[in-house]
Amino acid sequence: MKKSVFLISSLAVIALLGSCKPKQSTYRQVYEQAKQREIAQNQDSNQAPEATDANVIVSKPIQSSVSLRRERLSAVDGEDVNRLKKYSVVIGSFQNKTNAQSLKERMENAGFKPVLAENEYGMIRVIVASFPTRDEAVTSRERIKQQFAPQFQDAWLLEMTR
Repeated sequence: MKKSVFLISSLAVIALLGSCKPKQSTYRQVYEQAKQREIAQNQDSNQAPEATDANVIVSKPIQSSVSLRRERLSAVDGEDVNRLKKYSVVIGSFQNKTNAQSLKERMENAGFKPVLAENEYGMIRVIVASFPTRDEAVTSRERIKQQFAPQFQDAWLLEMTR
């Protein structure tokens, strides 16, 4: 009798410990996000500061809270990068094309016409809107942040270089 109780309790303990195994996909997702942030920070630190002209009169104060990166982009399979203007609103950046495609489809279902573009570091950008002026892009970014809060609070602006 004692042997069967011990055996049953041992199996129960083993089953409980086996079910507490961490999910590798969760760790992988967190790792990918950290890696993307690290690559983005390296890109920002590699950019040269832009020169300013002391004689330029600015009618609106520059919004310092708006993150702007300058990159050269190329087309991802089946995408038309020619639709992109100088300033674009980026809501996602991925190394994995499947993740980028998934976010693109989600935004298409929400009524947007997103474009996937790849930078020189292999990061795939999910761009939901593109404009010829920075002010239009900033306004669109704020609208998207409000519409999809709290999901895209880290949306940022991309200035395309050719």
